[in-house]
Amino acid sequence: MYSVLQSVHSYWAFLALIVLAIASINAIIKSFGDKTYEPNDFRKALFTLIVTHIQLLIGLILYFVSPRLQLFSELGMGGVMKDAVNRLYLVEHPFVNILAIALITIGYSKHKKKLTSQGKFKLIAIFYTLGLVLLLSRIPWSTWLG
Repeated sequence: MYSVLQSVHSYWAFLALIVLAIASINAIIKSFGDKTYEPNDFRKALFTLIVTHIQLLIGLILYFVSPRLQLFSELGMGGVMKDAVNRLYLVEHPFVNILAIALITIGYSKHKKKLTSQGKFKLIAIFYTLGLVLLLSRIPWSTWLG
């Protein structure tokens, strides 16, 4: 079960990053281009929110069934924090990615309350791009692409 979840989490991450990048770039371009917020822009933002939340759920399930989780009881927090790989998988990756998804959620929620297209695009651009940067910063690239 663990290996299947790990594969799903890895492949779904490609989708999540692609749709997040599309939504971020769309919002940035339309914000600077002084474009009108259209239903398709809303759908992009919503689809991105849904895909990233599904990724979060898969990741949380994976985290709690991971054999690495036992390292907390074996090594203690100090031992986990001393090892860069364990720290990445058990602390940094989950914490920063939850923070990224929270930012995406906040951006989505706040953008719905804005009345102008510029305000909507600006919030999506800021929060989704921050989320994207955070997600990209904590991906275990050597494992993921290797």
